[in-house]
Amino acid sequence: MSSEGAARYKKVQMGAWIGIAGNVILAVIKGIVGLAADSRALVADALHSASDVVSSTAVLIGVRAAQQPPDDDHPYGHGKAETVTAIIVAVLLIVVGVEIAINAAGAMFTPLSVPGIWAVYASLFSIGLKELMFQYKYRLGKKYKSSALIADAWHHRSDVFSSLAVLIGVGAAIAGTAAGIEAAVYLDPLASILVALLIMRMGWHIGSEAVHTTLDHVLHEEDSSWMIEAADSVDGVMQIDELLAREHGHYVIVDIKISVDPFITVEDGHTIGKKVKRELMQYGYVHDVRVHINPFSEEEKL
Repeated sequence: MSSEGAARYKKVQMGAWIGIAGNVILAVIKGIVGLAADSRALVADALHSASDVVSSTAVLIGVRAAQQPPDDDHPYGHGKAETVTAIIVAVLLIVVGVEIAINAAGAMFTPLSVPGIWAVYASLFSIGLKELMFQYKYRLGKKYKSSALIADAWHHRSDVFSSLAVLIGVGAAIAGTAAGIEAAVYLDPLASILVALLIMRMGWHIGSEAVHTTLDHVLHEEDSSWMIEAADSVDGVMQIDELLAREHGHYVIVDIKISVDPFITVEDGHTIGKKVKRELMQYGYVHDVRVHINPFSEEEKL
C-alpha cells in the first residue's frame, strides 16, 4: 500500500470508528429514555442508531478490503468493495425502515400513554450530535472519494431527520394531550411511521447511486475532459481517439486510445504511450492507465 493510500485508509477508518462510538452512545441513550418515557417513536429512533453501528462496521470492513492490491483475480484492484459496502448499508436502511413502519402501524390500534418530556430532550441531543457526525464524515468521504463513508454519512443525516420527526411527534403528543386532545397521543407512533419512510427513502437513494457506480460507470465528459487535454499535450500524440475513465470505488482506471505518426518505430510509439500513462498517473485517484496505440490517418481524423 502506498503512503498516500495508507494515509487515506487511516483517515477513513477513523471516521468509521467515530461513527460507531457516536451511534452506540445514541442508541443506548435513546433506547433507555424511549422505554422510560414510553415513546415508541424514540425507541424506533434508537433502533435506527443501532443500525448505524452495523453500517459503520460494514464500512470498516469495506474500506479495508478496498485497500488490497490488485491480484490475478482482480487485476483492476478492490476499490469496488467500498461501493458494495454502500449497497449493504442501503439494504440495511430499507430493512430497518420497514420493520419500524410495521411496529408503528400496529401501535396505532393499541391503547397508548402520553410520552415523557425526556423523550424531547433525547431527540434534541440526537439531532445535534448526528448533524456533527454527518458533516464530519461527509466531508471526509468527499475528500478521500469514499462512497462507503459518504453512504454512512447520509445514514447519519437520515437519523437527524428521524430525530426531528420524533421531536415533532412527541412534542405534539404531549402538547395536544395537555390541551385535552386525547387523540394527540397517536402522534407519537405516527412520527415513527414518518421516521420509517425517511429511512427507506434514504436507503433507496444510497442504493441506487451505489448500483450505478458498480455497473462500470464511466466519468462524464465534463469530469474527464482534463484527462483528454493532459494526454493530448504529450509530445508525439497526434489525436485522442477515445478515453474511458471507469470508476472503481475511490479511484479510476483509464482506457485511452491515441493516434501517433504511422511511420515511427514500434519502440517510439511505445515510449509515447508510456509518457501518456505517466502524465495521467500523476493524479492520485488515477490508479492505472491502459494505452492503445493507433496509426494516425487523415481519413479517420475526428
